[in-house]
Amino acid sequence: MNTATQNGIGRRAFLAGAGVMLALPALGRAAEAPPPRRLVAIQTNQGIMPHLFFPERAGREFELSPYLKVLEAFRNDFTVFSNVCHPGVDGGHANEVSFLTGAPHPAGAGFRNSVSVDQLAAEQLGNQTRFSSLVVGVSNGGDPSMSFNRSGVLIPPEKNAASLYRKLFVQGTAKEIEARVSDLRSGRSLLDTVQARARRLEKSAAAGDRQRLDQYFSSIRELEQQLLQAEAWEQKPKPKVAQPEPPEIKESSQLVTKLKHTLDVIKLALETDSTRIVSLFIQPLGVLSEIPQVSRETHSLTHHGNRPEMIEELQKIETAQFAALRDFLTNLRGVQEAGSTLLDRSAILYGTCMGNANGHTNKDWPMMLIGGGFKHGQHLAFSKDKNENLGKLFVSLLQRVGVETDRFAAASGTMPGLEMA
Repeated sequence: MNTATQNGIGRRAFLAGAGVMLALPALGRAAEAPPPRRLVAIQTNQGIMPHLFFPERAGREFELSPYLKVLEAFRNDFTVFSNVCHPGVDGGHANEVSFLTGAPHPAGAGFRNSVSVDQLAAEQLGNQTRFSSLVVGVSNGGDPSMSFNRSGVLIPPEKNAASLYRKLFVQGTAKEIEARVSDLRSGRSLLDTVQARARRLEKSAAAGDRQRLDQYFSSIRELEQQLLQAEAWEQKPKPKVAQPEPPEIKESSQLVTKLKHTLDVIKLALETDSTRIVSLFIQPLGVLSEIPQVSRETHSLTHHGNRPEMIEELQKIETAQFAALRDFLTNLRGVQEAGSTLLDRSAILYGTCMGNANGHTNKDWPMMLIGGGFKHGQHLAFSKDKNENLGKLFVSLLQRVGVETDRFAAASGTMPGLEMA
């Protein structure tokens, strides 16, 4: 007989006394928890031609613009926002680093970024999955990332769909796992040494320096938790998926193909609950000759000067990106989850950091939100003279995925006109 029972203490009472609560089974109804909420933030940094994106009419009776016609099957699953931006975020292309942070004047001397919305969500929700977030970039040049930690430090992106697939789904050998765990423990030991030295330095530091040291200690604690979490997940088998590893693509002209493969892997990551937070930075550079009738370099095309032949080529490039987005949304909608779909449970933010790349303007950003359990099928048009604060949309997104906050960057409150379903 159980010792606890022999001593006159029932098993349920014993566990409750030890801090373990046992819920009685729910009779006659499913006790399964609802599927989790996800957040995917996508930026294409070379702009989106506004006259081909924005509908002419506001509200729910708008006609689809040329780019939105590519997403026609999802008309009731998205909201378009016009005349929104981050206040004070300027500097042409320099503001791409503030797309998810709202940190002002990114081109200014001494600029220091702040935490991005994806990483703020990951801080509170990321411990529930193998990867607190995925920071991904698709580019044919540069180091594409728009994610920043609490200290304003850029998080390096995963730039290869095949490598991302292996990171998510390919189980290492026992020896490889042991080596990774050893590396993680070595990292924790190194952090202990660094923290001990910083503590000694703190005793003689001035008041202003102590504040900076407090921020440093916070970063160390954050990294310690990440290492502990990574070590625990190394002991668990990775999920198995039927889809094979995507091919390695090295040709710089095949950016759209890279994008499609990357979005396929992101869908698998969400479906297997390997992560719930993803940022994807799309940086189309060079000549994307895989697209028929495209022969000019992408960035040059964005400065088209209203020349029809250049606008025509750029439209083909941007339409190809919207087609890749459409295929991604189709795949998400095809996954059923407890009476809803993966698209219903995933809020997809898609937009760019410039209102018009032809003039490097940083107001009136083309933005849209797809899925995620909001009341969609509308065009929310705000004042052109006084753009609505994009940070309010980020507050709405944070609240939707379960983060309790009413502020982000310079924004207070949620996005007007956007309601949860």
